[in-house]
Amino acid sequence: MLVGRKKEIGILNDMLNSKSSELIAVYGRRRVGKTFLIREIYKRHIVFEITGYYRGSMRDQLRNFYTQLKTSSSRFDNERVPEDWFAAFQLLEDYLNRMKSAQKKVVFIDEFPWIATARSKFLTAFEHFWNTYCTKRNDLVIVVCGSAASFMVNHIIKNKGGLHNRLSCKIQLQAFNLHEAEQFLMRKSIHLSHYDIVLLYMAIGGVPHYLEKIRKGESVAQNIDRLCFEEGGDLTDEFNEVFSSLFSNSKAHEKIIRVLSKTRQGITRNDLLEQSKFGSGGVYSKTLEELIESGFVSQYTPYAKKSRNSLYRLSDEYSLFYLKFIEPNKGLGTGTWMNLFPKQTYKSWTGFAFETICLKHIKQLKMELGIDRIYTTHSSWFNSNAQIDLVIDRDDRIINICEVKFYNNPITISKQYYLNLKNKLMQFKNNSKTNKNIFLTMVSTFGVTENAYSLEIVTNSLTMDCLFEETR
Repeated sequence: MLVGRKKEIGILNDMLNSKSSELIAVYGRRRVGKTFLIREIYKRHIVFEITGYYRGSMRDQLRNFYTQLKTSSSRFDNERVPEDWFAAFQLLEDYLNRMKSAQKKVVFIDEFPWIATARSKFLTAFEHFWNTYCTKRNDLVIVVCGSAASFMVNHIIKNKGGLHNRLSCKIQLQAFNLHEAEQFLMRKSIHLSHYDIVLLYMAIGGVPHYLEKIRKGESVAQNIDRLCFEEGGDLTDEFNEVFSSLFSNSKAHEKIIRVLSKTRQGITRNDLLEQSKFGSGGVYSKTLEELIESGFVSQYTPYAKKSRNSLYRLSDEYSLFYLKFIEPNKGLGTGTWMNLFPKQTYKSWTGFAFETICLKHIKQLKMELGIDRIYTTHSSWFNSNAQIDLVIDRDDRIINICEVKFYNNPITISKQYYLNLKNKLMQFKNNSKTNKNIFLTMVSTFGVTENAYSLEIVTNSLTMDCLFEETR
């Protein structure tokens, strides 16, 4: 049941149809569907597959490798478990040598970082396997896959040893956007309004494994209650499991995540270092980079600022929801969310969560504005008196000042709100000293009620429906 992934499917098929052996690295956060994608596209071509054991020893991994070889061919029944990875890859070469078919053969090594245990020399042996065996053939596709993005980036993609510049392509698999999440749910015969899908996305994001747990016939509130608050719910402890499986020193990553969860507009690198109380700047930098590579943290540069003034914010929906609502209410059991979601605390929080979602769907917003083919930059802006959620600076001498609002009805611009908006526009124009035209763009759930104030101040009104568009 493949949904979306058109670009990735095209890349994988290109590798299958090439006239040389190819090395592909696939990475992305846990549960995002990496293994499913590879198996689905290459199901008729995989001749050998191994998945690393989480926290398995070198001996465990070698035994697993040997077991998979025996499953693939009975000729290995009398072989002994290889003593090291060089011997293991020699057995794999013997297996591949006996295949007479001219079609491409796929070797799939899943959870690659888990196999590459300390002092095992697995990576060295793999480099040797690729450079001395695979490159001499033209009928192999070697796919290495892993959730530990930092390992995949540092040891495979940016490898300075035997795999330097050897990759044919890299695929960073992202969570589903709103369009893909809707398509996924519809494939399960679950038909929800856009408003309800946004509410669901705020809590669990677009991770396919999480969306798979949604039940037909339950409201969004019922699904969230069952998954996140009921005793034994699938997502009640997912936060700890995600970080411990992705990072060897996950407590350091959690420190940063917890600090970021308390800020709305983001935080500077230095302030984040100070508040997370890291003893070493080197460890801090590495940890922050790993969180960015894994898709949990986003980096933004405020309008007209330099990259050294970048702000960092937590952009993983489930982590935001977990720290705000699940963790503080653990143990309260069934019905917890049914009591929490009508309260003002949640209603206020949805504004921030919707803003985060809009930033992830900037392509869709630009398409709706008809500016996706114009060069633009986007950022946030704030001073001591005003804050603007999203600034889209265009090469056609226009700046869209985006006001993002989440509400269960169309927005009515009152006189007070009108004056507040006018103040924001004036503050921005005076501060930026821009001579471009400034258009106020409202981005909301159900649009803006037309009245004298809206007609005067609002140039564009976008609804959440545009976030569900398929990008070109």
